Amino acid sequence: MIKIKNEELVRELIGEVKDFPRYTTQLINLANQNAQGTRPRVVGQLSELIKECPEKTYEGWKKWYLSKYPNAIENATEKINEMMNNLKGAIKSINKPMIKKWVEDLVLEKTFIGLRFQEIILKKVASIKNANYRFAEPKEESQGIDGFIGNIPVSIKPMTYKTKDALREEIKSKIIFYNKTKSGLEINADEILKQ
Repeated sequence: MIKIKNEELVRELIGEVKDFPRYTTQLINLANQNAQGTRPRVVGQLSELIKECPEKTYEGWKKWYLSKYPNAIENATEKINEMMNNLKGAIKSINKPMIKKWVEDLVLEKTFIGLRFQEIILKKVASIKNANYRFAEPKEESQGIDGFIGNIPVSIKPMTYKTKDALREEIKSKIIFYNKTKSGLEINADEILKQ
């Protein structure tokens, strides 16, 4: 097995490895996710542009891209910087009691509600499919599986999961989507019910 570290890749392809202080790239990435500063509408569809670019060197790509999108870097920077200022304000308001409240909300409320939703959803879809259901074992959970309907592994996600770019986990099981409404739950189990 041959391994090439990211640093070596960058050095070979670009020549310079940019150094950032600890935690800063995580915060900038979070600001970017919220601001959507590097979306195609701001910086172009990069995966297509890199193919379209006639240059095969980094310097050639950089010159070609900046001539095609002269304001993209500055526009993305402005969007992210504005969001970073919002985050800085939010960070200043965070204190230990707020962190405790957040941890309780995650560990106690959201876990309880989330696991109860899963059981109700598994039970309902299994009854429609006229099958048994069960929760996933810890080893299966580590593979993104929440439970089984008959012998079909399923993952249960809120509808908003479809739009979360930040989450890049690879789920190999069928997904059941749900939406919590004022009147209850809406469930989309088409992937399982069509089998």
